[in-house]
Parts: sequence; C-alpha cells; structure tokens
Amino acid sequence: MFAPYWSLYLQSLHFNMVDISILMSVQPMMRMLAPNLWGWLADHTGNRRKIVIIAASLSAIFYLGLFMTSSFWGMLAALALMSFFWSASMPLVEATTLSYLGAHTAHYGRLRSWGSIGFIFSVSCLGYALDYIAISWLLWAGLLCELGILLFSCQMPGTPVLAHHTDHHSIRKILFQPAVLVLFVACFLMSAAHGPYYTFFSIYLVEHGYSKTAVGGLWALGVICEIAVFFWMPALTRRYDLTSILKVSLAIAVVRFSLIGWCVDSLLLLLVAQVMHAATFGAYHAASVGRVHEIFKGRHQAKGQALFGSLTYGAGGILGGLFSGPVWKYLGAGSLYTCSAAMALLGLILMGWNKSRSS
Repeated sequence: MFAPYWSLYLQSLHFNMVDISILMSVQPMMRMLAPNLWGWLADHTGNRRKIVIIAASLSAIFYLGLFMTSSFWGMLAALALMSFFWSASMPLVEATTLSYLGAHTAHYGRLRSWGSIGFIFSVSCLGYALDYIAISWLLWAGLLCELGILLFSCQMPGTPVLAHHTDHHSIRKILFQPAVLVLFVACFLMSAAHGPYYTFFSIYLVEHGYSKTAVGGLWALGVICEIAVFFWMPALTRRYDLTSILKVSLAIAVVRFSLIGWCVDSLLLLLVAQVMHAATFGAYHAASVGRVHEIFKGRHQAKGQALFGSLTYGAGGILGGLFSGPVWKYLGAGSLYTCSAAMALLGLILMGWNKSRSS
C-alpha cells in the first residue's frame, strides 16, 4: 500500500514534492532508529514472538492517527509513531524464520514469497479500485493490513535462541570486520538507490499518462518476477555464493534505474525494467539477509538483522527518499534515477574492490 500509492495520497492533500519526500522518509527513518532497540530486547528476553505481537498492536493503534489529520506536522507525528512500532516486526520475523528453517535456510525465499503475493494482491486490487474511488479509501485498506498483521503475528511460532560460541563477542567487533563493513555499505547504497523508486515512481508514471490500473500492474509485474526468484533461490545458492548474487543484483540495478529514468515513455522498456525487480529486490534481499544470518550467530541474530535493517534499508531509504524531492524539483526525474543508477554502481565497485583486495 505505501510503496505504490501513499505518495499519491499525500499529493491529493496538496503537499509539494519536498514535503512528500520528507513524509515518505519517515518510515525508513524509524527503520533506522527503532529496530536496534527491538532487536536488543528480543535477544535479551529470548522471546521474539511476544515482542512482535506487542509492536503489531501498538502500530495498529497509532495508525488510527492518520485518519485524524491532514496537516504536515500531524501526518509526520502519526507516521513516526506508527512506524516506530511497525519497524520492530521485520528483523524479528526474519530472525525467527531463519531460525525456524535451521539447516534449510536456502528455502527462506519460499516463505518470503508470501509477502510478495500479498503485495501483488494489494497493488493490483487497489490500483484498479483507485481509478473509480477516492484515494482517501487507501486509509481503510491500510487499516485492514495493520489488523491482519496483528492477527497473524499471534499465530507465529516461537523459536528458541540457540547458544553459539560467538555469543561472548561484542556485536561491534563482528560489524567492524572489513568484509562485513563492505557488505553493509554496499547494501546501504542499494537501499538509497531504491529511495526515488519507492518515493516517486507512481507519481512519475501518472505524470507520463499511465492510469492507476497500469501503475498497479507495473508494480505487480516486478513483484511477480521477485516471487519467481524467491522460489529459484535454492538452485541459485547451490551454484553461486551469496556475495556473487549480490554483485549481479547491483549490476542489474544500474541498468534498471537508467531505463526508468530515460525510457519511461516506452512501455516495453519499462516492462523490462520491472522484470529486473527480480534481481534488484528478490535475489538481492534473499542473498543479503542470508549473508547477515551467516555472519551473526546465536544471541546476535536478532540484533544482527535489526542492525542490518537500520543501517541499510533504514539509513539508505532515508538518504534516497530525502534527496529525491530536491533533485526531482531542480534537475528532473531523469537525473534523479540516474543518481539511483550511480549509487548502485558505487556499491558494485565497492564489493569488487573488496574482493580483489582480499585475494
């Protein structure tokens, strides 16, 4: 709901591009600040499931604030409170899922694909509906999602936190290993590269004459391809290591954002760009989460996933979202998505440099 349509809802409230970029950056801001607290609490108490349920409950409560305001500061406060608790769930569910899978972590993608299926359902149905109903109905769709998250978080299995010989190590010691730092910085750049996509892609398409149904269809196409990659990941990981998969994902991101920036009027090339979402999110996400799971063991798992989410999806999303508004305003959309391609290229160069340095 947020990625394709929230910027259109904000635009309907007559916020300008800079205001929209700030409001769209609230969620990644909370993904940077909050998960470390929740990850530490989960590892300290050993009860990830209970914390997910509490966070989902409070997220749903504070979401109601979005019904009560249309001002910039009111919207900012409601989004910040909702996102602070919503952001607790993802890294804890990632850690729980990978612990639950045990030695079968290659099958992570098959479970993660259900999130993608939910995304396809929501963007397709909402995109069609919003061509006929007011975009303010988006708020009710979001409330339904919040209540669904709360309901199903109560059904999530609990998993024990298994001891590991690295439990006595400082998490800082693990993080500051050169290879780990390079991984985090490259993933930060990948998240920043996606910031303009998540912030303005829908507005960009509508301004170039695409209907909201078409917008939903293009978003859905990317996620359909993402699901295919999630199911293909076990075969991929048998042939290639996770670092190689990350490098290929970064390389494809360079091409994808260049196509979005300069070929938006060609539906065929735009379809090609959306197919590339299979690599720039699907393969990238599964490989990066898998690498973090390999690096952070035992009682560091939830903290490791939280730290990864904060420093990459959170901080990177903030940078990508905040610079989107001014760059769009003063340089145009083509230059904005060229910046996205440049950041992905920088991440690829960094990972390649670290490989050559290690060898």
